[in-house]
Amino acid sequence: MVILAGKTHKMGILSLITLLIFSTVVGCKQSNTNQRTNYVQSPPAQEAASTPVESSEKIKIVTTFLPIYLFTKAVAGDAADVTILVPPGTEVHEYQATPENVKAIATANVLVKNGLGLEEFLEGTVKNAQNPQLTEIDASKGIKPLNEISPIETTTTKEKEHEHTEGNPHVWLDPVMAKQQVTNIRDGLIAVDPRNKTTYEANAAAYIQKLETLNSEFQQSLQKTPNCTFITFHDAYPYLAQRYNIKQVAVVEIPEDQLSPADVQNAVNTVKKYQVKALFSEPGVDNKLLKSLSKDLNLNLRTLDSLETGETNPQYYFQAMKANLQTLQTACK
Repeated sequence: MVILAGKTHKMGILSLITLLIFSTVVGCKQSNTNQRTNYVQSPPAQEAASTPVESSEKIKIVTTFLPIYLFTKAVAGDAADVTILVPPGTEVHEYQATPENVKAIATANVLVKNGLGLEEFLEGTVKNAQNPQLTEIDASKGIKPLNEISPIETTTTKEKEHEHTEGNPHVWLDPVMAKQQVTNIRDGLIAVDPRNKTTYEANAAAYIQKLETLNSEFQQSLQKTPNCTFITFHDAYPYLAQRYNIKQVAVVEIPEDQLSPADVQNAVNTVKKYQVKALFSEPGVDNKLLKSLSKDLNLNLRTLDSLETGETNPQYYFQAMKANLQTLQTACK
């Protein structure tokens, strides 16, 4: 009985040892399996963390004013959400930012601006937005700005409303320079959102092709009127004039209120001095003095569109610029 009891005790010890060994082996296998699973899953997690925007999200783009919105929306299409800070028809040169502008920039991935010192309100607005992830795209990067190509005639003793300290910023009114702006926007968006590179490239190419056609139309039409001289009341057209060899002989600065009789006479004398064929105002400008000037001088007052007001459809650029071409053709006959 004692012997039998001894065997039973030994068998119990062996069974316990066997069980412990088995448990240890199984535990090691499970541990190794878990380690392999974690290792396999790790790279995709790291890759996702390095991507600026989740694949299911569209990047958020804010643009400063209408022409830049038109170009950016044309490139982005439906691949991104594009909004505008300065409402069309609002004077961008003296624009004061709103709290909504600050909020829009604070939550955006990209800010697209014209540059060349036009959007003076941006510096403080971007600073207040406190968005370290924001990427700014300067649409005029690489464009050599023009300074004044014609005299700026003031008809009052008032100070100038705004000055172009970095050169004239109205480059979007030259279809060739508009191509450069679209290219800059395309490259900037690809850098921020490479997963939509194909879309941005295709959209930009289609828009640039239309800009090339527009440039050809301007060249063919305006080469027939090389001696066309005109005066504007907004210094927005030096690039257009230089590109197509028409002569903007002066910019006459006329305020819309508080004019003295001497101011009126100065304006008349200034326009007479240049013996121009045409006077050009802009859409939405209801200036009685300009109408009176055109009547006194027996000149038609026509409208040139600087595209700072209008529709938000990207194709509006071509509609407005073709209307400008027809205006120039008629005025320069």
